[in-house]
Amino acid sequence: MLSMDSKLEAAVGAKSAKALAGALDLHTVGDLVRYFPRRYAERGELTDIAGLEIGEHATVMARVQSFNERRMRQRSGWISEVVITDGSRTLECTFFNQRHHKRALTPGTNALFAGKVSRYRNKLQLTNPDYQLLTEETEGDASETAETVEKFTGLIPVYAAAASIQSWQIAKCVRQALSMLDEIEDPMPPELRLRRGFDNYDEAIRKIHTATDWAGVQVARARLKWDEAMAVQLALAQRRHGAVSRPAPECKRRDDGLRAAFDRRLPFTLTAGQQEVGEMIAADLEVAHPMNRLLQGEVGSGKTIVALRAMLQVVDAGRQAALLAPTEVLAAQHARSLRNMLGDLAMAGELGAAEESTRIALLTGSLPAALRKQALLDAASGAAGIVVGTHALIQDTVQFADLGFVVVDEQHRFGVEQRDALRTRAGENSSPHVLVMTATPIPRTVAMTVYGDLETSSLRELPAGRSPISTAVVPAAEKPTWLDRAWQRIREEVAGGHQAYVVCPRIGDQDAAEDVSTDDDGRRPPLSVVEVAEMLAEGPLKGLRLALLHGRLPADDKDAVMRAFAAGEIDVLVATTVVEVGVDVPNSTAMVIMDADRFGVSQLHQLRGRVGRGKAPGVCLLVTEALGGTATRERLDAVASTLDGFELARVDLEMRREGDILGATQSGKRSALKLLSLLRDEELIAEARTEAQELVARTPDLSLYPGLAAMVASLVSGTKAEYLEKA
Repeated sequence: MLSMDSKLEAAVGAKSAKALAGALDLHTVGDLVRYFPRRYAERGELTDIAGLEIGEHATVMARVQSFNERRMRQRSGWISEVVITDGSRTLECTFFNQRHHKRALTPGTNALFAGKVSRYRNKLQLTNPDYQLLTEETEGDASETAETVEKFTGLIPVYAAAASIQSWQIAKCVRQALSMLDEIEDPMPPELRLRRGFDNYDEAIRKIHTATDWAGVQVARARLKWDEAMAVQLALAQRRHGAVSRPAPECKRRDDGLRAAFDRRLPFTLTAGQQEVGEMIAADLEVAHPMNRLLQGEVGSGKTIVALRAMLQVVDAGRQAALLAPTEVLAAQHARSLRNMLGDLAMAGELGAAEESTRIALLTGSLPAALRKQALLDAASGAAGIVVGTHALIQDTVQFADLGFVVVDEQHRFGVEQRDALRTRAGENSSPHVLVMTATPIPRTVAMTVYGDLETSSLRELPAGRSPISTAVVPAAEKPTWLDRAWQRIREEVAGGHQAYVVCPRIGDQDAAEDVSTDDDGRRPPLSVVEVAEMLAEGPLKGLRLALLHGRLPADDKDAVMRAFAAGEIDVLVATTVVEVGVDVPNSTAMVIMDADRFGVSQLHQLRGRVGRGKAPGVCLLVTEALGGTATRERLDAVASTLDGFELARVDLEMRREGDILGATQSGKRSALKLLSLLRDEELIAEARTEAQELVARTPDLSLYPGLAAMVASLVSGTKAEYLEKA
């Protein structure tokens, strides 16, 4: 008998073990039996073809609709074209010089087809796919790699596969391993398992691969989902316990301090949400336990004002606040914006400073030596009450006189380790209060899981005066004239006295170490700022004032470009995603996003938030060559259909495959979480959170529950810790 730690060769042989390791990163028996089916196909039930993604390795159950052969024109040989259907949509399978398939793939035959989805003449197709017939007999299997086909009954497990090993081969390897595997030790305490009414771990592992009906699958899933939820929540409960074990500075509110002076000068009234969240944060800052709060809010909902008022409360208490931004462009903009909002309240030590004032220091990696030296001195001496910077703030050379509060802007750009590094800047025996902010709305279950060590607050109300933004998809491959109209629309906006952005996924310096090779699915390289700017300047936007902005420009050049754009000296800014967050130019009314399918839902929502920030309405055009009916186009259509970031967050979660939300993919890579659905398992996650809090309160290191401790250690070790670093 084998154990979970046994090498795969002992269970499936050297050839299969090599394929599983190379394609799926599976090395032990435990790796293999914890590689759960992506889904199940029921005999006779066809797979939906709609929503297949170009470039993915798909396994579909479909019926042969037609089989045609023809000679190739350019060279000798034959092409076999098989059209398969799920009953509503079709998919073409193409075989080159493999005429023997005609005997097996007769119209009406059901089979599992596996291969990489590609595009040919604006249609989806599989080229030279493997397949397995779903007939009572085994004759006709044309796969060169498949061995004897076993007759299927009941449910057919379908695994995320790869070109070198197909789903049905993985299923065979799993059955072999399970037949030789000794009973698996259960990590869950018996009293907890009995109270929850779960199968034991060994039964659940075996049943999820071999169940013959849906009831068996559901029983196994319930147990294994619970284990995943518990492992995550235990890890987060331990983080919360560790975070509050060190005291934090008490920062009491003052009626005669900077915050009160700033509030008296505000030229507008705070929204109800800003006032409510501000009170929560103010109360948190007054106690000796470190605040660990996530503030999420729509683009333009006023998170910066909330954070600034909190920072001023900390400065009033004689402490310092640090604001961490993901890019130098955003850090510089934050520093400039804070100084503008505070006026003479931010001019301590300068002529004309208010009687009660502080200083704002900017610290980034590319600052000139003299400015960097002064910023470091202001932070270390306490002269700067607020220090704004990039990850340069985390470096050991940066010292603070008395750091009491850390604000992390756009948390999804940072990891937990970076957040923790700033926490240590408050001294050995204390921890600063921490506020992390994101304009990417997060569903509650994601907040409980990914940000489970933080309390969550939301700003859903937009300040008065924000203009509407219309969004449209421009299908450049299917309707090229629509792209011409997009450039015409940019000219119209500029003629009306406004400005525009053109966003590209890549910079494009050919002498840079950038991977611009063609994708595996045959797609061209993503468009770059350099090539698009040149094309526009010589073509559809000739005569307009264009400028480039990207992350490899020197800091002074980036700042100069942004200042010129803000001053209206540039008509069209061709940029990468450095403009994604924090850039505020109210006169910008239009944005064209090239290769929009290369960006995520939340990123597209963030980008379009750069327009419509003034009185004039905004327009965002999503240019793509993705075909209609694919998952990619569905994603872009969803972005175009709503401006509600919270609704888009839910849509995004629905569209992502299992595990992808936590940073893993389904293309043969193992995910730390395989079954837990952050959309559908909200109640289960909440229950696991409660159980985990009680267990960690009883034994913080889980020494009383070695099985659970091992489960947590396995989840958060090595690369699997990335679920704590992504949203």
